[in-house]
Amino acid sequence: MILSRTRPSIYVSTLVVLWGAVAASMAAVQTPTQLILIRFVLGVFEAGFSPAVLFMISTWYRKSEHSKRFLCYLSAGILSGAFGGIIAGAISAGLDGTHGIAGWRWLFIVEGILTVSVGLMAPFFLLDYPTNCRKFTPAEREIACARLRADNISHTAENGRVGHWRTLWNCIMSWRIWLLAIPYMSVIGAFSFSYFYPMLVKGLGYTDVTAQFMTAPLYVVAFVVALPTAVLVDKAPAYRGLVCCGLLCFGSLFAGLAAGILAYTPRYVFLCFITAAVWTTSPVALGFASDILSNIDPEQRAVALALINSMANSATIYASLLYPSTDAPAYLKGFVTWTVLLAFGATLYVVAWVLFRRHPVRKIV
Repeated sequence: MILSRTRPSIYVSTLVVLWGAVAASMAAVQTPTQLILIRFVLGVFEAGFSPAVLFMISTWYRKSEHSKRFLCYLSAGILSGAFGGIIAGAISAGLDGTHGIAGWRWLFIVEGILTVSVGLMAPFFLLDYPTNCRKFTPAEREIACARLRADNISHTAENGRVGHWRTLWNCIMSWRIWLLAIPYMSVIGAFSFSYFYPMLVKGLGYTDVTAQFMTAPLYVVAFVVALPTAVLVDKAPAYRGLVCCGLLCFGSLFAGLAAGILAYTPRYVFLCFITAAVWTTSPVALGFASDILSNIDPEQRAVALALINSMANSATIYASLLYPSTDAPAYLKGFVTWTVLLAFGATLYVVAWVLFRRHPVRKIV
């Protein structure tokens, strides 16, 4: 709601600086209570970042360009999964004891400083809206707006505002938003796999250290699959809903196989396919939602995308409970749950694709 009435370049940069500062302050944590409080504040600042990025992409790019751009954003998560543990281990081990500070504290300090630095530089690179971008000439702004008009994408900031809270209420009460959010919950919820990859891989017979390294190929496979998929889907944006269905069916199939086959090597391969299916679905699903909402007022689109993202991320709450240590090494409950939920999400994407083709969204009421 704030983003739709302010400069995105300043809003996003401020969020990044604040969460970087809070992340660095975690190095000073001494008690569990302090950790919980700082993590809460960190979550407040981080929560506004992803919806802002999604809204900015939907405001600047044509429908045939969305999936690739969403993948560029999400690839940070994929690649950090592949290399983040290695980098974190190097920082923690390399600086452990320096100036009497433990390695894990140095990790927060270094990452916090880097985040703040990026946030301070961001205003010089980020753009605002096509209609008022200060870094563009009037002719360039007109070209940017003409691109959006060609796709019937609403891009003006003064298009029948109804108020922040009324817009939020309309989005909450809209079946269209729920139909986009619920299947996406199955996608984001399945990301919980990533939190348990070391544990799952260790359960396949690897040692602690080897298990950490064996998680990297899972993300590499996901990136290799997601990149060409996003490019190809952008060539036929009208079928994004069906692509989401196919990818989730693929993930559901291999989650089911992982639930029934406990042999180490096949199960590791199944994990690779599940990871690829889920991470590839995410940019396509975001492109699908952005396309469906492209014709509505920018303020409504900003709130709708934020609500879809927030609802989907709430799935990680229950997803974190699906892999108790008592289920090792089979983790049957987790794999069976995702077999069902991914299939459910696939079904809803087909339903959404059919309904939105028959009833295009013009406004949220």
